[in-house]
Amino acid sequence: MTVRILHTSDWHLGKCLENINRIDEQREFIGELCDIVERENVDIVLIAGDIFDTYTPSSAAEELFYEAVDRLNGKGRRAVVVIAGNHDSPERLCAASPLAYKNGVILLGYPDSDAGTYPIAGKNVKIVDSGPGWLELHIGSCEHHAVIIALPYPSESRLEQVLSREADEEKLQQAYSDKIGSIFAKLGEKFRDDTVNLVVSHIFLRGGKQSESERTLQVGGAMTVDPQVLPGNAHYIALGHLHRPQRIKSAPSPTCYSGSPLAYSFSEAGYSKVVYIVDAVPGSESVIHEITLNCGRPLVKWVAKNGMEEALEWCEQGRDANAWIDLEVHTDRVLTMEEQKKLRELNPGIINIRPIIKTADREAEGYQSRETKKIDELFKEFYKYKVGVEVSEELINTFLDVLNDSEEDEEMMMEEVI
Repeated sequence: MTVRILHTSDWHLGKCLENINRIDEQREFIGELCDIVERENVDIVLIAGDIFDTYTPSSAAEELFYEAVDRLNGKGRRAVVVIAGNHDSPERLCAASPLAYKNGVILLGYPDSDAGTYPIAGKNVKIVDSGPGWLELHIGSCEHHAVIIALPYPSESRLEQVLSREADEEKLQQAYSDKIGSIFAKLGEKFRDDTVNLVVSHIFLRGGKQSESERTLQVGGAMTVDPQVLPGNAHYIALGHLHRPQRIKSAPSPTCYSGSPLAYSFSEAGYSKVVYIVDAVPGSESVIHEITLNCGRPLVKWVAKNGMEEALEWCEQGRDANAWIDLEVHTDRVLTMEEQKKLRELNPGIINIRPIIKTADREAEGYQSRETKKIDELFKEFYKYKVGVEVSEELINTFLDVLNDSEEDEEMMMEEVI
C-alpha cells in the first residue's frame, strides 16, 4: 500500500498585485486545495515554505492559514508538515504549535527544529521518532512509515553560522552549497530501506527557472545550492522558493518545485499553476503526477499596437473579462485621464496602462552639448523625449520649486555640520 503525498508551496497569503487585495483568490485556492486532498485520499501534505508574504501578515492572512491547515488535516486523519520560507517569520509561523501538533499539524521554523518538541495526541498521526531536522511519521491508514528531512529556509542567520569569511561571491556560494550538502548528508543517514524517504525544503537550486515575483536577494547569488548535494536515496524532494512549477532533472532524486498557486507578477502570465501528487512505497520508484489548479484570476498582457481605439475595442468585446490585465498602448500622444478612466470602466481588471509614445528616432546629445544648458532646459528635453509632448509651464515650476527646496535643505544641513 502506497503513501500518498501532496506537495504545495509559496502561498504568499496576504500578497497584493499592484495594491489589489487578492485574499479572496487565495481563499479560493485553499478551497480547491482541500477538495484535491480529500478527492485524492492524501496521507501527508508537505507545504514547502513562504506561507505568508511578509514577516507580519495581516489578521486575514493568518486566519486563512489556520483555516487551511485545519481543513487539510481532516480532524487528524492526515499529517500536515509546514516549514518556513524566507518570507516567513519562524517564530510567528510556529506560534500555534501547542494546538496544531495535537492533531498532526507539524510547524517547523528553523533548520534544526525538532518535531518531537510537542506531543501529537491524534490517533491516526504519530511521530515515531525525531531529532533536529528530521522526523519519522506513522499514518494509521498507511502500511509504511515516512522519514522526512525538513530544512526550512537556511539563511546564515537561521543556521546561526558564518559560512565563509571570504568576500568573494564564488567562494561564499560554494561554502553555502557545501554546508547545505553536509546537512543533507548527515540527515540522509536517517533514511531506511523499509521507509518512504522524503525531503521538504525552501532553497534555490542552481538551474531553477525563476520569475520576477521572487523577491529574494539569493536568486542567482550566494545562496544557490548545487542539485548534486541533495540526497540520492529520497523517494521525493519537495521544494519551495521558485514560483514556476518545475522538475529539477539534474537532481539525484525526484525533485520538484510546486511553484506558487497564483500568478504574482505579470512575468508569470501564461504559466499553469499546479500541485504535485506523489505515490511512494519502499523499494520502488515514486509515481509523480501534477494536478492543474483552476483558482484565481489569470494575469494577461495586452499590447495595443494600433492605439487607443484597439484597446477600447477589446474592452467592448469583453476580452479577458475575468483576468488582471497589464495594458500597453502604442500611441502618438499622451493618454488623457478621461481615456484611462473609460478603459477601466469598460474592464475593471485593467491594472496597468502604459502608453508607448511613438517618436522619431533622434541621436542622443553628447556630454559637451548638455554641459552648458540650464537644469530647466534639460528637464524639458528629457520630458519630451520620454513622454513625447512639451512639458507644461506648471510642471516646470513645480520641478524648480522641489529642486530649490532640496538645495536649501542641503545648505541648512551643511551649516549645522559646520
